[in-house]
Amino acid sequence: MENKVIAEREEKRTVGTEDNNRTKQGKEEAKAVEYIGKVALDCSKYPGKDFYSDGAVESELLDIVKDLSPVEYERVIGEKKNWPILYHLSPLRENIVEWIPMDKDAKVLEVGSGCGAITGALSRKAGSVTCVELSKRRSMINAYRHSECDNITIHVGNFKDIEPKLPTDFDYICLIGVFEYGQSYIGGNTPFEDFLKILLPHMKESGRLIIAIENKYGLKYFAGCREDHLGTYFSGIENYADGGGVRTFSRKGLERIFGSCGVEECHFYYPYPDYKFMTTLYSDDYLPGKGELCDNMRNFDRDRMVLFDEKNAYDGLLEDGLFPVFANSYVAVIGSGFDVKYAKYSNDRSPEYAIKTEICRTSKGEAFVRKYPLGEAAKEHVRGMALAYENLVRKYEGSRLEINKCRLVEQEEEVYAQFEFVEGTPLVEKFDTFLNKDDLQGFQECFKEFVERIDYNSDYPVADFDMIFTNILVKDDTWTVIDYEWTFGKPIPTNELAFRAVYYYLYEDEKRNKLPFDWVLMELGITESESEKLWEQEKDFQNFIRGKRTSMAQMRDLIGCRLMVPQDWIDKYQDSGNVNRVQIYEDTGAGCCEEQSYFVREAYQGDNYIELELTVDENVKMLRIDPAMDSCMVKILEMTLNGERVPLEKKKVLLTNGRLVKPADKEKAVYQPSMVFPTADPNINVNMEELPRQAKNILYARMEIVRVPLRIAQDMSGAVKKLI
Repeated sequence: MENKVIAEREEKRTVGTEDNNRTKQGKEEAKAVEYIGKVALDCSKYPGKDFYSDGAVESELLDIVKDLSPVEYERVIGEKKNWPILYHLSPLRENIVEWIPMDKDAKVLEVGSGCGAITGALSRKAGSVTCVELSKRRSMINAYRHSECDNITIHVGNFKDIEPKLPTDFDYICLIGVFEYGQSYIGGNTPFEDFLKILLPHMKESGRLIIAIENKYGLKYFAGCREDHLGTYFSGIENYADGGGVRTFSRKGLERIFGSCGVEECHFYYPYPDYKFMTTLYSDDYLPGKGELCDNMRNFDRDRMVLFDEKNAYDGLLEDGLFPVFANSYVAVIGSGFDVKYAKYSNDRSPEYAIKTEICRTSKGEAFVRKYPLGEAAKEHVRGMALAYENLVRKYEGSRLEINKCRLVEQEEEVYAQFEFVEGTPLVEKFDTFLNKDDLQGFQECFKEFVERIDYNSDYPVADFDMIFTNILVKDDTWTVIDYEWTFGKPIPTNELAFRAVYYYLYEDEKRNKLPFDWVLMELGITESESEKLWEQEKDFQNFIRGKRTSMAQMRDLIGCRLMVPQDWIDKYQDSGNVNRVQIYEDTGAGCCEEQSYFVREAYQGDNYIELELTVDENVKMLRIDPAMDSCMVKILEMTLNGERVPLEKKKVLLTNGRLVKPADKEKAVYQPSMVFPTADPNINVNMEELPRQAKNILYARMEIVRVPLRIAQDMSGAVKKLI
């Protein structure tokens, strides 16, 4: 009995100690939670040190988000002209999750939240957002930029340490640009499979796990972009033969990983140009059409090569049904798919005009199109679409042009314009078909029909300024205008509307330049000077739409990443091999001949500089130097024989088949003659008999050379004749 009492006391003491330890641990963890504004920052699992960093730019980012409101980020991005600032602060980063429909009480887990590029979008859409991030500095940036959000908790530390205490009822688990780092997060022989097996139990039965990741076989990598993470060429294509801590996958590769984890349902979406700055989202139910994928120069962080035209390559892949294999990025959804089959973001604009276009298809197969404002400021713009529909229907009543039906929906705080989903072939494809077949007559007839149809009731005080070929669908004899966002309450001359349509048609694809633009101007009755004014008008209109924003195309130029075209190098190399050669002739009294000539292969020190050191026997009477195999201009910077200056100003010393650009200045200390050669066989002759010679002589010369087209060289030569 006594032993039993002692045992019970010991058990109570042990239980009490455990309770005390748990209470103490809870208090310590509570102390580790701090608040930045309304955001909870939980550092209870923080190891006390950030193990990775982008360097000083993170301190700069922290200062920006502390001192400035989000509406000022666009200005800062334009001023800094800096890739990390653009990457971390651009609101366009949010597009990758903005399209995902979420209930207002949804629970979201964001793994690898970084500096919070998408955290804000998730916070606005969901009831709560739980973030996991290894870096405290990045977590602080995230917290400060979203300090007004009361539904965000950021756990700082290693995912493996934080994961055991995470809830198991998340509606969405987001890995945006994170899954590829699975080896770093998890380690082991099967890190990606293990990563998913750890995450999936935290998702409720009806939940979804969303992965945004680059495709290792993305077309941009074949076309000359460096691998996004390693910064090397063709790493993913070569299956990461050189190693590295990052792995991206093909669609098949991802499906294999999912299958090994017991995933029964998954869906793939295709963000374009890629997931970082997505402008358009496609799906297996709505793939891109030919001609759509023309915004491919998106290298903001590094120089890239341009090995081929990606737009043309995409068109071929689309014909053969291979787009899913070569899409640049994937959004893989584990779980049920979404009604949204297509989304296009027009938020590279002033806030008043920033909108999203969605194509949805219900479970019953019913399709419709919706346009949403991306913010309060753009609601009036969307409301204007319904009014535009009514006005355009009145204008084109009785014509051969249909206007896609639109109705305005306003419920609670939500506003959107809903359109019918129209089947048909874009008019732009019809025009491309004519040009690809060199059927200029067919193109001209179709263009005349286009002008005739849009010209109907042209004096009516309404005009769709955006009547471009991509906005018209053709089915049999029915032409339907599907997008009339830019409709104004005044008449606009038909020839100006048609000119703008042709402008965009030519701008989007260089192959279309075979279209004789002079014929278009003549057909529309527009003079060349009038066309220049219309170009300027279009620039003004684009500036009006963009407002104070710096466009992504402008940002690429401002950041300064180069587009390198290897074909230019090859052409230049081959050309240089044939043309940039110095040939030496030695005339011993019988004149110049090929048998007594040789090439100095190392003479060219770059494309525009020649340096020679020649050994000349005493029996050579005339030394001829051919500086190139093409018309050119040459300036002799220096010429010596056995260390003594060659007096080039003396007429008998320097003989040439070129023309001196100016007469000799005999008073100048160093005479450096410049000559233009209107011939493909330029030669400079040095009369060795006029110079003191030895048995073996060393002639040294330095020259500047510029290749000049023959016609220009001839004109210059003619002008020189008159001068002299």
